[in-house]
Amino acid sequence: MQTLMMILLVLIAIQHLGFMYLEMFLWTKDKGRKVFGLSKEDAKTTQVLAGNQGLYNGFLSAGVVWGLLHPDVTLGHQILLFFLSCIVIAGIYGGFTAKRSILFIQGLPALIGLILLLL
Repeated sequence: MQTLMMILLVLIAIQHLGFMYLEMFLWTKDKGRKVFGLSKEDAKTTQVLAGNQGLYNGFLSAGVVWGLLHPDVTLGHQILLFFLSCIVIAGIYGGFTAKRSILFIQGLPALIGLILLLL
C-alpha cells in the first residue's frame, strides 16, 4: 500500500509540473490551445492569467515533492496532507466553475492519494 501511495504521489507531482508547463509556456502555442480548446485570441487575452495559474500548479508540485522528501516522516506527512488537500479543493473548484473534467483529472488522483496517506 505504501509503495502504491508513493507512486501515485510522484505521478501527482509530475502531473502538476505538466500543468505548469502547459499553462506557463504552451498556453498560446498550438499544443496548449488544443489541450485547453482556445482560439488564438482567447489564448493571448488570458496568457497572463494562465501563467499565474501555472505557477500555482508548480507550487503544488513542489509541495508534494517536499512532503515526500522531507527527512522528518511526521512533518512530511503533514506537508502532504496540506498540499493534497489544496489539490483536492482546487480540483473541486475547477470542476464546478471551469470544466467538469478537472474534478477527475486533478481532484480524484489527489483524493485517492489523500485517502491512502490517511490509511
